[in-house]
Amino acid sequence: MKIPSLLLLAGVALAPLSAVADGVLVKFNGGIGAIPVSTVSATAVTLNIVRGVSAPNQIWAIADFKAEVMVDGHIKADGQGLVFAGGNTIGTALVGGAASLKVFATLICENVAPFTQHNTNPVPLAANGDFKIDDTLMPPPPRSSCATPVLLIRNADNRNWFAAGIQKFDEND
Repeated sequence: MKIPSLLLLAGVALAPLSAVADGVLVKFNGGIGAIPVSTVSATAVTLNIVRGVSAPNQIWAIADFKAEVMVDGHIKADGQGLVFAGGNTIGTALVGGAASLKVFATLICENVAPFTQHNTNPVPLAANGDFKIDDTLMPPPPRSSCATPVLLIRNADNRNWFAAGIQKFDEND
Protein backbone atom coordinates (compact mmCIF):
# COMPACT_ATOMS: atom_id res chain seq x y z
CA MET A 1 0.00 0.00 0.00
CA LYS A 2 2.86 2.36 0.62
CA ILE A 3 4.30 1.93 -2.89
CA PRO A 4 1.12 3.08 -4.71
CA SER A 5 0.92 6.05 -2.33
CA LEU A 6 4.49 7.01 -3.16
CA LEU A 7 3.81 6.66 -6.88
CA LEU A 8 0.70 8.82 -6.59
CA LEU A 9 2.63 11.41 -4.60
CA ALA A 10 5.44 11.41 -7.17
CA GLY A 11 2.94 11.84 -9.99
CA VAL A 12 1.29 14.80 -8.23
CA ALA A 13 4.67 16.39 -7.55
CA LEU A 14 5.72 16.07 -11.19
CA ALA A 15 2.44 17.29 -12.70
CA PRO A 16 3.10 20.99 -12.03
CA LEU A 17 6.57 20.68 -13.57
CA SER A 18 5.18 19.30 -16.81
CA ALA A 19 2.56 22.06 -16.89
CA VAL A 20 5.29 24.66 -16.44
CA ALA A 21 7.42 23.03 -19.15
CA ASP A 22 4.57 23.54 -21.63
CA GLY A 23 3.79 27.08 -20.46
CA VAL A 24 4.29 30.49 -21.98
CA LEU A 25 7.28 32.47 -20.71
CA VAL A 26 6.38 35.77 -22.40
CA LYS A 27 4.16 37.10 -25.20
CA PHE A 28 4.53 40.11 -27.47
CA ASN A 29 1.79 41.87 -29.40
CA GLY A 30 2.80 44.85 -31.55
CA GLY A 31 6.19 46.19 -32.45
CA ILE A 32 8.34 49.30 -32.38
CA GLY A 33 10.56 50.16 -35.34
CA ALA A 34 14.18 51.17 -34.85
CA ILE A 35 15.35 54.77 -34.85
CA PRO A 36 19.16 55.18 -34.89
CA VAL A 37 19.28 58.01 -32.33
CA SER A 38 17.47 58.07 -28.99
CA THR A 39 18.30 61.64 -27.87
CA VAL A 40 19.91 64.77 -29.26
CA SER A 41 21.11 67.79 -27.29
CA ALA A 42 23.13 70.86 -28.17
CA THR A 43 26.30 69.00 -27.27
CA ALA A 44 25.67 65.31 -27.82
CA VAL A 45 23.87 62.63 -29.80
CA THR A 46 22.95 59.42 -27.98
CA LEU A 47 22.70 56.34 -30.17
CA ASN A 48 19.71 54.04 -29.65
CA ILE A 49 21.50 51.03 -28.18
CA VAL A 50 19.13 48.52 -26.55
CA ARG A 51 20.76 46.23 -23.98
CA GLY A 52 24.05 46.29 -25.85
CA VAL A 53 22.54 45.94 -29.36
CA SER A 54 22.95 48.83 -31.81
CA ALA A 55 20.18 50.20 -33.99
CA PRO A 56 20.67 50.43 -37.78
CA ASN A 57 21.78 53.63 -39.50
CA GLN A 58 18.33 54.13 -41.07
CA ILE A 59 14.85 54.34 -39.52
CA TRP A 60 12.71 51.16 -39.73
CA ALA A 61 9.01 50.57 -39.04
CA ILE A 62 6.97 47.43 -38.43
CA ALA A 63 3.25 47.23 -39.24
CA ASP A 64 2.33 44.22 -37.09
CA PHE A 65 4.15 41.82 -34.82
CA LYS A 66 3.18 38.92 -32.57
CA ALA A 67 5.42 36.48 -30.75
CA GLU A 68 5.17 33.84 -28.08
CA VAL A 69 8.13 32.39 -26.19
CA MET A 70 7.62 29.16 -24.29
CA VAL A 71 9.54 28.24 -21.12
CA ASP A 72 11.46 25.57 -23.07
CA GLY A 73 12.79 28.29 -25.43
CA HIS A 74 10.51 27.52 -28.40
CA ILE A 75 9.48 30.75 -30.13
CA LYS A 76 6.91 31.56 -32.77
CA ALA A 77 7.05 35.07 -34.21
CA ASP A 78 5.10 36.61 -37.07
CA GLY A 79 6.16 40.00 -38.41
CA GLN A 80 4.50 42.01 -41.14
CA GLY A 81 5.72 45.15 -42.84
CA LEU A 82 9.23 45.43 -41.39
CA VAL A 83 10.38 48.13 -43.80
CA PHE A 84 12.54 51.23 -44.19
CA ALA A 85 10.79 54.30 -42.73
CA GLY A 86 13.06 56.78 -44.52
CA GLY A 87 15.40 57.16 -47.48
CA ASN A 88 14.95 56.20 -51.14
CA THR A 89 13.62 52.70 -50.36
CA ILE A 90 10.98 53.85 -47.85
CA GLY A 91 8.12 51.38 -47.46
CA THR A 92 10.16 48.34 -48.60
CA ALA A 93 12.71 45.96 -47.12
CA LEU A 94 14.85 46.27 -50.27
CA VAL A 95 18.57 46.71 -49.81
CA GLY A 96 20.53 47.70 -52.89
CA GLY A 97 17.42 47.05 -55.00
CA ALA A 98 17.01 43.44 -53.84
CA ALA A 99 15.36 41.73 -50.90
CA SER A 100 18.32 39.85 -49.52
CA LEU A 101 18.06 40.45 -45.79
CA LYS A 102 17.71 37.76 -43.19
CA VAL A 103 16.46 38.47 -39.68
CA PHE A 104 16.57 36.64 -36.37
CA ALA A 105 15.03 37.14 -32.94
CA THR A 106 16.91 37.86 -29.73
CA LEU A 107 15.32 37.61 -26.29
CA ILE A 108 17.11 39.43 -23.47
CA CYS A 109 15.71 38.97 -19.96
CA GLU A 110 18.03 41.25 -17.93
CA ASN A 111 17.88 45.04 -17.84
CA VAL A 112 21.34 45.35 -16.29
CA ALA A 113 24.58 44.17 -17.92
CA PRO A 114 25.84 41.59 -18.52
CA PHE A 115 23.05 40.76 -20.97
CA THR A 116 22.50 37.18 -22.10
CA GLN A 117 21.25 36.99 -25.69
CA HIS A 118 18.95 34.09 -26.54
CA ASN A 119 18.90 33.90 -30.37
CA THR A 120 17.05 32.09 -33.16
CA ASN A 121 18.43 31.09 -36.52
CA PRO A 122 18.03 33.63 -39.34
CA VAL A 123 14.99 33.61 -41.64
CA PRO A 124 14.43 35.50 -44.92
CA LEU A 125 12.84 38.94 -44.85
CA ALA A 126 10.46 39.35 -47.82
CA ALA A 127 10.57 42.52 -49.95
CA ASN A 128 7.33 43.64 -48.26
CA GLY A 129 8.92 43.12 -44.82
CA ASP A 130 7.08 39.94 -43.80
CA PHE A 131 8.81 37.13 -41.89
CA LYS A 132 7.97 34.11 -39.74
CA ILE A 133 10.14 32.52 -37.07
CA ASP A 134 9.40 29.06 -35.65
CA ASP A 135 12.55 28.03 -33.82
CA THR A 136 14.18 27.45 -30.44
CA LEU A 137 16.19 30.16 -28.70
CA MET A 138 19.82 29.30 -28.02
CA PRO A 139 20.93 29.26 -25.34
CA PRO A 140 17.53 28.52 -23.81
CA PRO A 141 16.11 31.35 -21.67
CA PRO A 142 15.80 30.97 -17.90
CA ARG A 143 12.89 28.60 -17.21
CA SER A 144 11.72 30.30 -14.04
CA SER A 145 11.15 33.85 -15.27
CA CYS A 146 12.10 36.58 -17.67
CA ALA A 147 11.32 39.60 -15.48
CA THR A 148 12.22 42.41 -17.91
CA PRO A 149 12.02 40.87 -21.40
CA VAL A 150 13.04 42.60 -24.60
CA LEU A 151 12.53 40.80 -27.91
CA LEU A 152 14.53 42.29 -30.76
CA ILE A 153 14.29 41.47 -34.46
CA ARG A 154 17.80 41.81 -35.85
CA ASN A 155 19.75 41.92 -39.08
CA ALA A 156 21.61 38.62 -39.55
CA ASP A 157 24.49 40.36 -41.33
CA ASN A 158 25.49 43.20 -39.00
CA ARG A 159 23.38 42.10 -35.96
CA ASN A 160 21.73 45.54 -35.53
CA TRP A 161 18.12 45.59 -34.32
CA PHE A 162 15.29 46.57 -36.70
CA ALA A 163 12.28 46.22 -34.39
CA ALA A 164 11.33 45.40 -30.81
CA GLY A 165 8.26 43.53 -29.59
CA ILE A 166 5.77 45.12 -27.21
CA GLN A 167 5.19 42.81 -24.26
CA LYS A 168 1.64 41.52 -23.77
CA PHE A 169 0.96 41.25 -20.06
CA ASP A 170 -2.42 39.50 -20.01
CA GLU A 171 -5.38 38.55 -22.18
CA ASN A 172 -7.14 41.88 -21.51
CA ASP A 173 -4.57 44.23 -23.04
